[in-house]
Amino acid sequence: MSDRFAQRLERAAAEAAEAGFAAVIVAPFPDLRYLTGYDPPPLERLTLLVLRPGSDPVLIVPALERPLALASPVGPRLEVLGWADGDDPYEAAAAVLPGEGRIAVGDRTWATHLLGLQWRRPKVGFLPASQVIWRLRAVKDDQELATLARAGRAADETFRQTCALPFEGRREEEVAADLRRLLVENGHGRADFWIVASGPNSASPHHAPGRRTIRAGDAVVLDFGGELGGYYSDTTRTVVVGEPPGGFVEVYDLVRESQEAAFRAVRPGVAAQDVDRAAREVIGSAGFGDRFFHRTGHGIGLDVHEPPYLVEGNASVLEPGMTFSIEPGIYLDGRFGVRIEDIVAVTDDGAKRLNRSSRDLKIVR
Repeated sequence: MSDRFAQRLERAAAEAAEAGFAAVIVAPFPDLRYLTGYDPPPLERLTLLVLRPGSDPVLIVPALERPLALASPVGPRLEVLGWADGDDPYEAAAAVLPGEGRIAVGDRTWATHLLGLQWRRPKVGFLPASQVIWRLRAVKDDQELATLARAGRAADETFRQTCALPFEGRREEEVAADLRRLLVENGHGRADFWIVASGPNSASPHHAPGRRTIRAGDAVVLDFGGELGGYYSDTTRTVVVGEPPGGFVEVYDLVRESQEAAFRAVRPGVAAQDVDRAAREVIGSAGFGDRFFHRTGHGIGLDVHEPPYLVEGNASVLEPGMTFSIEPGIYLDGRFGVRIEDIVAVTDDGAKRLNRSSRDLKIVR
C-alpha cells in the first residue's frame, strides 16, 4: 500500500476513534480518492470503504469492478470484498459494520445506499463524516500544494491570454468559450466553470454567461477554473472595457483593499471567521456592507468548494497547509459588480498567494 494513502487511512481511523465513532464509511467521491487513490464513478451499485478503529480497512465493490479496485494504489494491501449482481450489497456491507454505536457517513453517499444500510443496522446512529475527514483533506501536503500552485499558474496564464482578446462587441458566451479553451490549452484536464458577467450582469455573483453583447464602459467579472492533476483552480478578476463607468474605480479600490486586508489576516491560529471579518470591515466601513452578501472564501483541493469556509460563525482554526479562496465583492444592482479572488495557502508564519495575476485594474479593449 502506498505510504501516503496508508497514512491517510490510519489518520482517518484515529480521528474517528477520537470522535467516538465505531466506523467511518466512504462512498465514491473525492474522500474515497483522497484516502485510497481509487476513484470509481458513483453508481447505483454499492461501493463502500469501511474504516473501523483497531481493524484493517475493507473496500466493498461490485464483483465486476474488483479487478480495478485491486489494481488501485491500495488494492494489493486492502481487503477488497466483491458482491455479485443479484446479491444484496447492504447485507455484504452490514457484515463488516458494527451492530450499534455511531457510524460516520461520507457526505455524498447516495440516499438509497444510506437507507439500505440503516434498514440493516437499525441500532446504529449515522452521522456526517465531514467532521472526521475534513481537517485531513483541508491540510495539504507538499505534493498537493505543488499541484494547486500549477493550477493557479495555468489559470493566471488563461487570464492573461483572455485579456489580450477583444471584449467589446462580443457576447458573454463567446468570451466564456475562450476561457474554456484556454484553460485546457494551459494545462487543465478540463474547464469546470466560467462566469463572464458584463455591465449590469456583473452585479449578479453567479451570473451564467449569455447572449448579452459587451459594450464600451462595461465592467466584466471573470470567474473561472478547472481541474489539473485532480486539483482545482479558481480565480476571479474584474476588468473594464475602455473608460470605467462612474464610481467604478472607487468601488474597485475598496474591493482590492478588502482582499488585501483579508490576506494579511491569514496566519496559523487565526479563526476562519476572522479572515471574513477583516474583509468585511473594509467594505462595511465604506458604507457598502449590504452589498457584500456572500462569504469571503471557501477551501479548495480535490473539490472546488470544500472546508474551511471563511464565513462568520466558523471558528475553525487555520493551520499551515490549508488552502482557500479570498474573494470579497461589491455588487450594485443595475450598475456593476466587482470581485477579486485569489487562492492562498497558509504558511508557518502567514500566507502565500497561489494566483499571481495583478490585482490592479485591467483595461481591456
